[in-house]
Amino acid sequence: MFFNLPTLLTWARIVAIPLIVGVFYLPWDSATRNAIATVMFIVFALTDWADGWLARRLNQTSSFGAFLDPVADKFLVCASLLVLVELDRTNAIVALIIIGREIAISALREWMAQIGARKSVAVHMLGKLKTTVQMVAIPFLLYDGMLFRVVDTRLWGTALIWLAVVLTIWSMAYYLRKALPEIRARVS
Repeated sequence: MFFNLPTLLTWARIVAIPLIVGVFYLPWDSATRNAIATVMFIVFALTDWADGWLARRLNQTSSFGAFLDPVADKFLVCASLLVLVELDRTNAIVALIIIGREIAISALREWMAQIGARKSVAVHMLGKLKTTVQMVAIPFLLYDGMLFRVVDTRLWGTALIWLAVVLTIWSMAYYLRKALPEIRARVS
């Protein structure tokens, strides 16, 4: 279904992107902007879990929802990474690797679906772990301060985003290796 509760939550993640970006253009102090953007990112990132749970619970799974969900995740992550690069809170190389992998694997999945080999590049736990690490790293970097006067979020966010880069490369290699037999068969 195009408009059911799970799909509306997925759409909310897409709508959230200009809101999160827009926070950094408001005339507030940076700590306030950081806190608001962080809370918004966390709330919208949690809709990723909620929409899947609700779709299964309410028996409202759909092909459209299955398509839109990862697109919304990628938009949210990519836009947030670009904001973090602009704010000089992460390296452009980090953004290029993560965004490049998302484009490459999305294209690979599209091609594999066209040739009837979609299952060979089905979502794997490694890809889910990569997404989870990204979704934890990004709010730390958006917050960019001391949390509870104990946790240096920039330090932890930087460590986690580099871990996400490693998982990004690893998961891309995994998916390419899984697709390689089909690629060889089609190219030769």
